Amino acid sequence: MPATILSGKEIAATIKNRVTEHLHAFKEQGITPNIAAIQVGDNPSSSIYLKAQRNHCLSVGISHQLQQIPADVSTETLAALIQRLNENPAIQGIILQMPLPAHLDASLFQSMISPVKDIEGVNPENIGKIIYGKARLAPCTALAATRLIEETGIDPYGKEMVIVGHSEIVGKPLALLWLNKFATLSVCHIATSQSGHLQSHVERAEILVVAVGKAHLIPGSWIREGAIVIDVGINRVHGTIIGDVEYETAKERASWITPVPGGVGPVTTAMLLHNIIEATKWQMSL
Repeated sequence: MPATILSGKEIAATIKNRVTEHLHAFKEQGITPNIAAIQVGDNPSSSIYLKAQRNHCLSVGISHQLQQIPADVSTETLAALIQRLNENPAIQGIILQMPLPAHLDASLFQSMISPVKDIEGVNPENIGKIIYGKARLAPCTALAATRLIEETGIDPYGKEMVIVGHSEIVGKPLALLWLNKFATLSVCHIATSQSGHLQSHVERAEILVVAVGKAHLIPGSWIREGAIVIDVGINRVHGTIIGDVEYETAKERASWITPVPGGVGPVTTAMLLHNIIEATKWQMSL
């Protein structure tokens, strides 16, 4: 029978309701979480994302301010801005919007953001805590994929989990999160595809997460019967948004599957709000 659709919109609504409850509690203490988003230059796609991000924050009562700086900013100037935001007690969360201009080292600046204000979960300290199962802030998309898998109620212990894609914000942190849950992990990447072994890995996956950004990279016929399929990919093809997995065929074989759009995306946004709450609670306890 066809797969059960994992509606990201419904799950995101549940997360946002919980966020709202925390915000009410904060306001009783005179606290309104405030985000500072840094945009270097004027990338049109980045601007669209920032506008949506701001709207989501304001919709639940979180303040959002944009720090827009010229594309030719120096390393020293950007570093000084991040340090001022780190030291500003009125700022609970910092976002460094990607991409950065080529002359700036993204990983350097991500490491400069205070771990307690790192609501994107990209500071090396926060990434490192995932290894020990003690992360308070982790990359939002990895958290979103985790939340969607948990929604199925599956016991991950010993399950064959295959992650296709090994980025710093999805594949790698997601693998660490699920190793802590005792899933049996395989992480595939471009070398796996070039060696011709990608299909064999996908075919044995009881839990499959694909986060590459290549339309229909995974044919639906590769999906194991009864698998959970989490498609992180967002690809625009002839004016239509499609995922990395061939959805129509895959949904006839999987037990659970995320749609694209409407699957991982809304939950990722909700997880950013969740991270703001966690960051605020962390700072309140210091």
